[in-house]
Amino acid sequence: MTDITLDPDWVRAQFPAFAEPTLQGQAFFENAGGSYTCKPVIDRLFRFYTQRKVQPYAPYAASTLGGEEMDEARTRLSAMLGVDTDEVSFGPSTTQNTYVLAQAFGQMMQPGEAIIVTNQDHEANSGPWRRLADRGIEVREWKVNPQTGHLDPHDLEALLDDTVRLVCFPHCSNVVGEVNCVTEITALAHAAGAFVCVDGVSYAPHGFTDVGALGPDIYLFSAYKTYGPHQGIMVIRRALGMLLPNQGHDFNGDSLYKRFTPAGPDHAQVAACAGMADYVDSFYAHHVPDGTADAAGRAGVVHDIMRAHETALLTPLLDALRNRNSVRLIGPAEAQGRAPTVALALNRPGEDVAAALAPHGVMAGGGDFYAGRALSAMGVDMDRGVLRLSFTHYTTQAEIDQLITALDAVL
Repeated sequence: MTDITLDPDWVRAQFPAFAEPTLQGQAFFENAGGSYTCKPVIDRLFRFYTQRKVQPYAPYAASTLGGEEMDEARTRLSAMLGVDTDEVSFGPSTTQNTYVLAQAFGQMMQPGEAIIVTNQDHEANSGPWRRLADRGIEVREWKVNPQTGHLDPHDLEALLDDTVRLVCFPHCSNVVGEVNCVTEITALAHAAGAFVCVDGVSYAPHGFTDVGALGPDIYLFSAYKTYGPHQGIMVIRRALGMLLPNQGHDFNGDSLYKRFTPAGPDHAQVAACAGMADYVDSFYAHHVPDGTADAAGRAGVVHDIMRAHETALLTPLLDALRNRNSVRLIGPAEAQGRAPTVALALNRPGEDVAAALAPHGVMAGGGDFYAGRALSAMGVDMDRGVLRLSFTHYTTQAEIDQLITALDAVL
């Protein structure tokens, strides 16, 4: 981690939502459903729609600039993520990207071969893989501990053998909150001869990771949860990407970043994703004015500053919840090792409690959040679901205090 203190005033100045009159006094605690958008992304999206909304890559200025900006997004994001430029692909959503990947694996695999999924996953990184059972592929489930929601790597080892071709798991669950050890799990799967797909949707909002160093073959996350537009971003390492059957147009079969996007990309949103890199670089420059790190190094420093800030804010919230008899905290009770995504099973529906928090200026959500398998495995009453309180690095101590006060009033 880091001893550099996050500057909340600077951070919040980069997000127009915090200056929006209709949002004043509202503390945003449903970030796991989608973050606020940073100004560089909004500026790039506006510029593209007003100046470059033409078919890209043609030899006239507006088109050339549009194509260059799309390429810039891929180049800069891949550098931040520690992978080659063509190992980053864009798609309309992580759900659809996963579905396309599942179709590719379904074509490559043979009946009797196996994949491993977890019941800790969001449905987007579980359902498409589970449907491969219709093709005769064996689907094995790596189960969470029903009390804690923890995924034990020792349980995975018992599922691995020479028929397993793919292991799918989340970097962080969107209800359990515990950060899974991607490097350890990936090493176990690779040692057994299996590829690895990591759903990073619920972790990436808390800092971009060096995917190249982590080691998975596929890493997926959603730009609209990392301060950007509504795009799904896929890292697919070359060895696997060129092995899987092409899912794109036939004439794009030799292009790694086009092989898994059957439809044409949303040009403006792809271009606007470069604004996420703008934000990370500006964040680094503000907090480390004399820094000289490369793109992955800058992203790593920013990640550590964000996580340290989030962990400091998460601790008093968990402390406030720990002693409530009417509240069951889903996942770890300590701030270290978990994301600031806090799901609570209560004696009434989570949606009702979220509605009760709204007059207190707290924006939160209730339900199952597409994580019904995890919640059911942990014995949560699915008619009630959970209340989910999620924040990210632009949240302040004052907002945490506002949330705790509101919880005191409604619980």
